[in-house]
Amino acid sequence: MNARALLIRGGEVWSPDHRGTLDVLTINDRIMALGDHLELPGWAPGEVLDARHQLVMPGLVDQHVHISGGGGEGGPQFRTPELQLTDLTRWGITTVVGLLGTDGTTRSVQELLAKARALAFDGLNTRIYTGAYEVPTRTITDSPRNDIILIGRIVGIGEIAISDHRGSHPSDRELAHLAGEARTGGLLAGKAGVLHLHVGSGARRLDPLLAVLDIADVPIGTMVPTHLNRTPELLRDAVRWGHRGGYLDITTSIAPDEHDRAAVSPVEAVKSLRQEGVVLDRISFSTDAGGSAPVFDSTGRLLHMGVGSAQSLFNSVCSLHEQLSLEWNEALKPATVTPARILKLGDVGRIEVGARADVVITDGREVRTVIAAGRVMVRDREPVVWGMFEKTEGQNR
Repeated sequence: MNARALLIRGGEVWSPDHRGTLDVLTINDRIMALGDHLELPGWAPGEVLDARHQLVMPGLVDQHVHISGGGGEGGPQFRTPELQLTDLTRWGITTVVGLLGTDGTTRSVQELLAKARALAFDGLNTRIYTGAYEVPTRTITDSPRNDIILIGRIVGIGEIAISDHRGSHPSDRELAHLAGEARTGGLLAGKAGVLHLHVGSGARRLDPLLAVLDIADVPIGTMVPTHLNRTPELLRDAVRWGHRGGYLDITTSIAPDEHDRAAVSPVEAVKSLRQEGVVLDRISFSTDAGGSAPVFDSTGRLLHMGVGSAQSLFNSVCSLHEQLSLEWNEALKPATVTPARILKLGDVGRIEVGARADVVITDGREVRTVIAAGRVMVRDREPVVWGMFEKTEGQNR
């Protein structure tokens, strides 16, 4: 295979640590050098991208994406469509973890795996969780543990629903069993072995997870609860989890609006958690992109249906910088190094030699250029690489 090179010239590099003004050289899908006055090697043809007066950041890592669609609450007409490549790349997302949600009947883990493989063919870095809301949960093999061990892209189990009227209301011991399946599967496969948990607005909130810690010898980092900014009460309960060293995943598509006034914005959630002593390194962001966002009344009646937005991840990072005055190295953490650490993906979420060549070039307000695995996917805010069926016949993919 012929080597291909890309030289990003003169941008302000945040890796996410501030590295100053540097050139970044990529060869094929890896970052090969950082430095001053770098040049394209003679043995690897390529192009030079002018990043002067721009910020150069790692590609974003999103650990909760309904890549094959989601939803269905309210009837089949509410099933959300599967995501296309540019639904993610145009907003700087280069690593995704796909998952199922409420519907594990008309959607399958097999379908999810096929979609992840398709997005990987087009250049994204993809993983999936096995399972869905219900317990016993959906799998490809005969157990979640075996799925993690035997199927390369599966890094854990999720999203399992707790404290939610749409879930199957698993007992604490059933959750402990699933946590053990994820933990042991991860150990035997050399993977993260995450149990990724959808948390609803039910009265028990995070009590089921705290009960698992009491009855089972499972490291707290195995279990990652999400949607914790759903209500102020849930966010306050999440402080207990954070103080014990757990990861707290904030959904960037959740924000207060005319349909859901109880929601807490991602920025306010981070601000509140830090004020309560939760360290930023334990807080992650994810989008819930492609997933349904139903709003129910107190009787369980569906009032409104929205859809999770991939754009919300980059916007939330920018908001941490603008509204909380966090430096970019801190603002980037929830969308880069922290989810990469949760997922045990050591070669993403960073700009460093040997890392996967996933890069976002931005003015700090908009995504300007996106590079995934050393390939320019978005140029001057416009996608230049499209999924198989995103463009009409005769146009370039």
